[in-house]
Amino acid sequence: MSRIGKQPIEIPSGVEVEIDGSRVKVSGPRGTLEQQLSPEMRIVREDGEIRVERPSDEGRHRSLHGLTRTLIANMVEGVTNGYEKRLEIVGVGYRAAMKGDDIELALGFSHPVNVKRPDGIEFEVPAPNRITIRGIDKQLVGEVAANIRKIRKPEPYKGKGVRYEGEHVRKKAGKAAKGAA
Repeated sequence: MSRIGKQPIEIPSGVEVEIDGSRVKVSGPRGTLEQQLSPEMRIVREDGEIRVERPSDEGRHRSLHGLTRTLIANMVEGVTNGYEKRLEIVGVGYRAAMKGDDIELALGFSHPVNVKRPDGIEFEVPAPNRITIRGIDKQLVGEVAANIRKIRKPEPYKGKGVRYEGEHVRKKAGKAAKGAA
């Protein structure tokens, strides 16, 4: 049995969970999330906990078991604490600035790049070379962060670009090191 799938999900106080067949709706202090999950999985609520049960030991059901449990756990975590991704901007003249609710990025292109704020996401620019992305939907927060990073990925020679906070960029030696060897 899946080690992740068989773990129960604790429902914290202040969080409401509605289960309608394979549709799960979670409401909490930060907002409401709703998701359609696989109809093959059985979602059971009892004693302030949610359990996910699978119909058989088939490989596909084992995969869906852990996935379903994790998606529900992420929804509960999102409406209680929320999610956050931090990005760093490295490079001379590279910077970010708030433009209303959106972000304007100067990343070495001939023009500034504007990133629109999707619903359910909030941006913060604590410093010109830092961006914080917050929201209750883990998938959406990660997707927005990945899309901003994709605008100018860290390059391997000088390390310039947008990277996740704490991300290590392996640097290449370049042309100068090739002739010295």
